[in-house]
Amino acid sequence: MFFTSLSKASLALIAASLVLLLTNSVESHSYADCIDWRFTNPKKSNSWSDKHGACFGYARRFPLKAKPFAKLDSDDPNRHYQQSHKNPDPNHALPCSNGRQGEEPGADETMGHPVTAAYSGKDQHGRKTGMITTTHPGGQLCIRWPAKNHAVPDEKNQPVTIALSGANPKKDPTQLEFLDNIVAKLNYKNCTDKGKDTDIWPCGGCFNLPKNLQTGYHVMQWRWKLNSDEWYTSCADLNVVKK
Repeated sequence: MFFTSLSKASLALIAASLVLLLTNSVESHSYADCIDWRFTNPKKSNSWSDKHGACFGYARRFPLKAKPFAKLDSDDPNRHYQQSHKNPDPNHALPCSNGRQGEEPGADETMGHPVTAAYSGKDQHGRKTGMITTTHPGGQLCIRWPAKNHAVPDEKNQPVTIALSGANPKKDPTQLEFLDNIVAKLNYKNCTDKGKDTDIWPCGGCFNLPKNLQTGYHVMQWRWKLNSDEWYTSCADLNVVKK
């Protein structure tokens, strides 16, 4: 038979490869890919694919053109950040990854000093980082994220929450401070261009900023709950200017 002709080493290698494949499929976790997504045709905003739009603002130290869409979870460190389960709980956990803490530390998304430093240089791998989001009070923002296998019918649809800091904070807000200023809840499963690979479905949602938002820099948190104790976040800065 076929299997009797394979060595034990070959069988072990096949088994290990299958485990790795299944692990990558199951343990894929999301993050904000773009903070200011703009559709090529705003009247036909029904596709989050790169073919139908472009990004004009990114999360902190987000690498440009590093890998194809949705593949930064295999970066080193992973792009996605899972908050600590014991700090003492996810509602008190570090809100923006510092690259060291958390169940899955993720990439460094701490505040830059000055704020623009997180967008005008390179990440730890020497890759150019994306630009800061510039917007205005009452302006619309559209945020994009990859499905990472979690937008299929048998997955529970947990909303994405968007929270803001006050104007010009000296440091990142605490998680509790973000929870006190949630400005939008978005449908996680609002995905398009659904091919066979459910990992790379592009998803997103749009919302309007408060009309009374002060001008200046604001910290924005994208936060998504996968399981009862798994919270994933991405942080970005908004440069809010007069319209």
